[in-house]
Amino acid sequence: MTLQQAQAQIGRYAGRALVGAAGIFAVLWVIALADNAAYKDPKLFLTIGLNAISLAAIYFVVASGFTLIFGLMRIVNMAHGSFFLLGGYFAFHTATSGWGSWGLGILVAALGVAAIGLIQQQVFLRWNQGQDLRQALITIAISIILADQMLAHFGGTTKNLDWPPQLDFRVNFHVFGLIYPFTRIFVILCALAIGTMLFLWLRRTRTGMVIRAGVDDRAMVSALGINIQLVFAMTFMIGSALAAFGGVLGGTLGGLSPGVDNQFLLNSLIVVIIGGMGSLGGAAIGALLYGFVDAFSDIYLPQGYSNYSVLLTFGLLVFVLAVRPFGLFGRAA
Repeated sequence: MTLQQAQAQIGRYAGRALVGAAGIFAVLWVIALADNAAYKDPKLFLTIGLNAISLAAIYFVVASGFTLIFGLMRIVNMAHGSFFLLGGYFAFHTATSGWGSWGLGILVAALGVAAIGLIQQQVFLRWNQGQDLRQALITIAISIILADQMLAHFGGTTKNLDWPPQLDFRVNFHVFGLIYPFTRIFVILCALAIGTMLFLWLRRTRTGMVIRAGVDDRAMVSALGINIQLVFAMTFMIGSALAAFGGVLGGTLGGLSPGVDNQFLLNSLIVVIIGGMGSLGGAAIGALLYGFVDAFSDIYLPQGYSNYSVLLTFGLLVFVLAVRPFGLFGRAA
């Protein structure tokens, strides 16, 4: 082993040791060292834990669409956050129109944003596949146009979607007196259902195999007589519809307002980078890690330092990339 190889190996082990030490310290801080540590207030700990999982569920729903488009198809869609907000606005308009409902709003949002996504992919992105910078600039321009149009049509005030009465109740866990909204549990169940269906679609169906093969060698798949462009167009529609569905869930939990689109675009990027591009399981793990860091840092940081919680989320990204440059489950393109 040469000196350079030895130094590189020491650097890798040192980075992993640093990440491990940081993780152990974070767990000990939350459980025993913080002013409101878990052993002192277990009800608060369980509540924040469930909040973190429900937040991660929304991150996963949005990021799963992003990982289909960006991770698998290698299309840089910087308008994904706008699709999130647009889907929420479509559902809000449908639910408050007098003849619609929350469930119908989901359908309108998913179909409407999927159609817009298809138009974007066919008109603006199909002819420049592989040109990441050009795609990024085009979709940023589309995102700006959509943001201006949403501001003009829906205003700048926060819009709140109401849960259906059938879902708006609380569940008593009979543990430390914990009573928790079923709506957040419903969000978690939705994410689990979406993750399962996407996994089965990508791993157990012919279309999923074509998508994965087309990512690695588009020319060879086309030579076999498969219309890869049709498959990719369908995949782009599904990814856009997932962003819209995430917008409905996120808008119902936290409201819809200008700027939320940029926030969730950034969230999706972080989740996909942590998990690894093209990995659905990586998106799930990345969403969980990001959700836990985001939720717990707001509560368990020392008093007066909660404003620095955003630094911990980017610290998570730095630590993961220090150990796994392609993400936890990613691989070189």
